[in-house]
Amino acid sequence: MDLQTGIEYLIYFANNSVYPAQGALALYGAFQVILVLQRLRAKQFSSGKAADKFMEDVHEELQKGNLEGVAAVCDTPAHWSKAVPQLILVALANQDRDLPSIKRLLGESFDREVLSDLQYRLSWINTVIKSEPMLGLLGTVHGMVSAFSVIANSTVSPKPADLAKGITMALVTTLEGLIVAIPAVIAFALFKNMQARSVLEASMAAENLLAKFPLQGKRPAAPAPSAAGATPGAGAPPSA
Repeated sequence: MDLQTGIEYLIYFANNSVYPAQGALALYGAFQVILVLQRLRAKQFSSGKAADKFMEDVHEELQKGNLEGVAAVCDTPAHWSKAVPQLILVALANQDRDLPSIKRLLGESFDREVLSDLQYRLSWINTVIKSEPMLGLLGTVHGMVSAFSVIANSTVSPKPADLAKGITMALVTTLEGLIVAIPAVIAFALFKNMQARSVLEASMAAENLLAKFPLQGKRPAAPAPSAAGATPGAGAPPSA
């Protein structure tokens, strides 16, 4: 295979693959965006009022010392997919442990049930963001190679119409890559902010509720008073 035949083969391959690859990648990116949006909405409460109502119900049962009531509030169909109610159920199932162990279990559960799936989906969106402009660049290079091949293979000055096909592809593929990548960048940043807010809300709710939990395990012992805080003369030997 000589150089000219190889170039023609590459032009033919790029001409039949760049547009389908860009389209398939754009569809897959849109699919991942929809999935991430659904996951975030499923893990969060629908509104601030709904979250406040849930927290009020939990606090009310905690004030009564009714842990079964707390579990009943969390274990309802409306809360099966929510992050905070499921974290509370994890805490209830491990209330015989000490407070640091429960906090560690809650963090591991949140990472496993919420963050791991979101990070997986967001990584694919990030892949689309990086790949679409690269495919556009591939189309640009292909279009320019195609245009220059027309010039190289023409014995007379080529007509503008003969060059327009390659130049059009060079511009259109770049345009398509940017059209897909720019909204994907905005969606990625938005989802990262929503993820950070979800982590903050879950951690604040967990800290607030754990402070009121009637844990059966041992809490960390209070630190012993320092020597500077001791009562003057309390441990001093009697004077002669």
